[in-house]
Amino acid sequence: MDQNTKKKIRLEDLPDLLTVREVSELLRVSPLTIKRWGKRGKLPAIRINSRGDRRYKKEAVLWLLGMQSKEE
Repeated sequence: MDQNTKKKIRLEDLPDLLTVREVSELLRVSPLTIKRWGKRGKLPAIRINSRGDRRYKKEAVLWLLGMQSKEE
């Protein structure tokens, strides 16, 4: 198998809450960009645990991609 061959991401296989890394790989941008978008309100983050790790709703990521209508 070629090392450049990546596993295809299937939207239905994604969890409801995505990590910074998962979102950055899905959108093909830097993890820092994802964090900046969160600060600007473009992609709101949910903070979990005592460290304040960021998680992003799958629906919000799909909306950003234009694949789903915003339900708010």
